[in-house]
Amino acid sequence: MLNNKKEFTFNYGGKEVTIETGRLAKQADGAVLVTSGNTQVLVTVVSAHEVKDGQDFFPLMVDYKEKFTAAGKFLGGFMKREGRPSNSEILLMRMIDRPLRPLFPEGYMAETIVMAQVISFDPEVDPEVLAGLGTCAALEISDIPFAGPLGFCKVGRINGEFVLNPHRGQWEESELELVLAASPEAIMMVEGEASEVSEEVMLEALQFGHNSIKEFCEVLTKMRTEVGKTKREWKTAAANEALMKKMEDYSSDARSVLNINDKQERSRAISALTKKVKEDIKSDHASFGLDSADEAGKDAYQGVDELLYKMMRNDIMKEDKRIAGRGMTEVREIETETSVLKAPHGSSLFTRGETQVLATATIGGKDGEQMKDSIYGVEFDNFYLHYTFAPYSVGEARGYRGVGRREVGHGNLAERALRKMMPTDFPYTVRVTCEVTESNGSSSMGSVCSGSMALMDAGIPLKKPVAGVAMGLIKEGDDFKILTDILGDEDHLGDMDFKVAGTTDGITAIQMDIKITGITNEIFQKAMTQAKEGRMHILGEMSKTISAPRPSFKDGVPTIETTNIKPDKIGALIGPGGKNIKAIQEKFDVSIEITEEGLVKVLGTDQEILKTVIALIDLQINGPKIDSVYNAKVVTIKEYGAFVDLVDGVSGLVHVSELADERVKDVNDYLSVGDSVDVKVVDVDRFGKIKLSAKAVKPVPKKNA
Repeated sequence: MLNNKKEFTFNYGGKEVTIETGRLAKQADGAVLVTSGNTQVLVTVVSAHEVKDGQDFFPLMVDYKEKFTAAGKFLGGFMKREGRPSNSEILLMRMIDRPLRPLFPEGYMAETIVMAQVISFDPEVDPEVLAGLGTCAALEISDIPFAGPLGFCKVGRINGEFVLNPHRGQWEESELELVLAASPEAIMMVEGEASEVSEEVMLEALQFGHNSIKEFCEVLTKMRTEVGKTKREWKTAAANEALMKKMEDYSSDARSVLNINDKQERSRAISALTKKVKEDIKSDHASFGLDSADEAGKDAYQGVDELLYKMMRNDIMKEDKRIAGRGMTEVREIETETSVLKAPHGSSLFTRGETQVLATATIGGKDGEQMKDSIYGVEFDNFYLHYTFAPYSVGEARGYRGVGRREVGHGNLAERALRKMMPTDFPYTVRVTCEVTESNGSSSMGSVCSGSMALMDAGIPLKKPVAGVAMGLIKEGDDFKILTDILGDEDHLGDMDFKVAGTTDGITAIQMDIKITGITNEIFQKAMTQAKEGRMHILGEMSKTISAPRPSFKDGVPTIETTNIKPDKIGALIGPGGKNIKAIQEKFDVSIEITEEGLVKVLGTDQEILKTVIALIDLQINGPKIDSVYNAKVVTIKEYGAFVDLVDGVSGLVHVSELADERVKDVNDYLSVGDSVDVKVVDVDRFGKIKLSAKAVKPVPKKNA
């Protein structure tokens, strides 16, 4: 049958949503068209039936694309075809990807591709939410093994009320912006920002979102019953019990590894242990329950990793003991510095254990704004953060190949944490860079801390210092332990990576990833409380170096002076073809920006020059003030006096009687074209003619007298 269309319609956050199957992309394993208002998102999912030889990880890829045709727009720039995804598209790909992974069977390694395309756009409906819903629906009705149902939503809080899936225009009014993914039983993923909301409000927001997702999951259950395919057979490889039993012989070696505090030294010890096991497998593979020694290295890695996994988790659950003996709530030693770099406008170095971030803050004008071209239109950001994670930060000998999706995600989280504390109506553009120079656990939260200090070091009036901390989870059955300030190994061997950033008064950013099927409200509440304690400790350590913004910018940092002109005078300031404003900028080495309302911003590094330019603009637009004194340039000499320029475009006459105390017969005996002379404004008549006097300031002496 060519068309086997079936629709499922439901209410989601006050908007009608329809999920359609059976008409589009029928050769995909799962395909749906999600429609709400005039926004439509086509989502497909395909998973290979064969696993590539040697595949040892799950190759899941989520691709989200906002088609400009969906909004009836052309792509800006020379290339008119959508190419590399934008940062916002990458961020959504990551948010969809993260909660999916734990719901595929353990050991599933068939290449799986999710594609979500915005093919029709309505500004009143968020296509990102529809992309998340469509992904869950496509997987649910496909034959791909997946432990759904799963749902997505966004949560805002406007005028004290929680709102499900606000449209783009409403976010300006919201004190928080959260993206949630959850199963009916538990929350799987959280990402968002907030205006210093309390832990209690954040928990309420999560519960509100989760309740809505539960209703959506009922729709998916109905879809699976009516149009779902039978899930394909998938057999997870049975655990090699003989291998793990044999690995117990290496328990003392593993204990020594876990007692090492230094990351690189511990990593080398793990490699040495893996090599030892590999050689033992080669010499007697049968005792490890293996058929051959062909993949001894892979089997050795798996065995050592599993041994360390069980041992570390047992230490935490049974003895409250972490790697190197650290306590459950203990934050590693912190060192902080500011003004570590000589030329940048602001800089800082934040070190927490073996995680270190070097941050800079750069201050500028409108030219530094970041332009974004999307289906929503062209936008400009005057605050943004760039995060860089080079291989040397973890001791890897490989080149840096450019910004990856992980860096975009980590940088966005740090930017969100700091953005809410940026001063309101700040006239400057600010760029923060965070270079991870060493990493062993939560470099994104280290970037929040370092970025906060760099902003204050630059003299930017940050409302309050911001810090962040990463929390971990070890869960066995109903028992669980929350870890503060997790290491990289604890992240790898644990069940959750939960990051919370904020000030002394509340949360400004939050992110959670889990590796199990969900966490309960009890776990969330304890993690939030413990994270607040950790954040307060870190803020206290930061305050020992810098606790408030410096009172002013450093020497050489561009500053802005402003003045207002009437909107109908903007053209006069710009001049024909921009001639006047360009001349001012070139002469004084400044940048001038003019808003539609007539606010003129002059950006430069010398305060005296800025004041001179402001005075010049005022003179050009509003004319000279009577009794004011100016240094003028002689441009024309007549028998009745001299015409002089007060500034370019503003001229007046010094009458022959206003040159000197004595009677002047020939102006040329006193002045020449190009001379400078101080003059006082005597009068400005109703026609705008300016009458000047030189002798009222200082009589002009006769030449060669």
